[in-house]
Amino acid sequence: MATEKKIEYLSTMPMGWRHYWIVFVGSLGQLIGTGLATLVGIIIPMLQLVLHPELSSWMQGLIGAMDLIGIAVGSVILGRLSDRYGYLFFFRFCPALVLVASLVALIFPNVPVLIVCLFVMGFGIGGEYSLDSDYISELMPDRWKFLMVGVAKGGCAFGNILVAAICWIMILHMGAPESWPRLLWIMVGITTLMIICRIRFWQSPKWLLDHGENAKAQAAAKHFFGPNVEVVEGDKPATPPVQEPIGRFVAKNLKQVILTGVPWACEGLGVYGIGVFLPILVMALGIEHIPANATGLEHVASSVEVTLWISCIILPGFLLGLWLINKCKLTGIQSWGFLLCGISLVILLYAYQLKWATWISIASFMAFELFLNMGPHLITYVLPSKVYPVSDRGQGTGIAASIGKIGAVLGVFFIPIILKHAGIVAVLWVSVGIMLLGALITFAFRKAVKE
Repeated sequence: MATEKKIEYLSTMPMGWRHYWIVFVGSLGQLIGTGLATLVGIIIPMLQLVLHPELSSWMQGLIGAMDLIGIAVGSVILGRLSDRYGYLFFFRFCPALVLVASLVALIFPNVPVLIVCLFVMGFGIGGEYSLDSDYISELMPDRWKFLMVGVAKGGCAFGNILVAAICWIMILHMGAPESWPRLLWIMVGITTLMIICRIRFWQSPKWLLDHGENAKAQAAAKHFFGPNVEVVEGDKPATPPVQEPIGRFVAKNLKQVILTGVPWACEGLGVYGIGVFLPILVMALGIEHIPANATGLEHVASSVEVTLWISCIILPGFLLGLWLINKCKLTGIQSWGFLLCGISLVILLYAYQLKWATWISIASFMAFELFLNMGPHLITYVLPSKVYPVSDRGQGTGIAASIGKIGAVLGVFFIPIILKHAGIVAVLWVSVGIMLLGALITFAFRKAVKE
């Protein structure tokens, strides 16, 4: 007589290979987000060498900020739409949108087209920032939920490293800065992989359950994890949730919005403001390794090489944060991360002013990236999934991501302007102040999340 297999439930089942596959597919959205920021930061100095006259500081800021503006808009709009209509369509639509925009920018290589396409790419990535965490947090067992959301965020590290490495290799073999459009093939390749991985994907079972679609929820759970897996039916609400207008939602959840949004905006300056212009900041600090008679393209290649080495510390930062995530309070990790980022930048500032050895400057930059990704970059992504219930998670995460990208846009837009008119010292002091502000806000509103 055959033994009947035991029924397992989404919230209590053990982790299996399908869970890890879902985390991998979701993390590709994070990879492409930071990957695009890294790519833009490399394209800008190449455009400087091609265009006559050179790009103005505000035009550099505009190009650097356009994908972030798209992310800010897309995260709110697509996050809200996914709460209402489900995740699956948008989970496939977002990478397709980025793919089309990448191909258009590749075929028509000029600055106006690039600016428009960067906005469209960012719009699609904005949807990714809410959808990735939604899918992962709702499909993981309760015990591993927030850790796996953090693991997916670690895809950012691979985005920085992978794109910087490929760009460095491509630039060494290009021979001329006019070949910058070829770098967009990187985005084409990554988005194609994302679409292929998402062909056999299904609607979120918990989203279906939350909207009163019990039979479809049970079927989706079986599609994801096998015939013996079910959603806990007792979790189904009596009636499908009614989505509140954004203004009312913010007023009702003001402390949660501040906690999840404002530190994300402060973190955005470090991840994008400094991250996008890292090759340019490396050149401004004079920590390249090139001969005095080097060509402009050699300067770019050398700064990208230093950027690659600095980016390699991002992954250990995420790993350290993931190790801490189940041992410490999330707000504590975030507060200390911001504080240590500020200290690292102060050391970098004095290393530049007092002309200390180059390795001290690079080590300070690496320490900044380590603490940024251990704390704020990781935790700002995890917090919304812990703060908001399933019914509001897409909207709450979308608003937080949008506020975060507004901060990133301001950082990216003003850094080249500050650099031109006030110098690298002013850039570093402003960055220190914003890191300390992030620590203060996190500490002040820490009670808005139950830990």
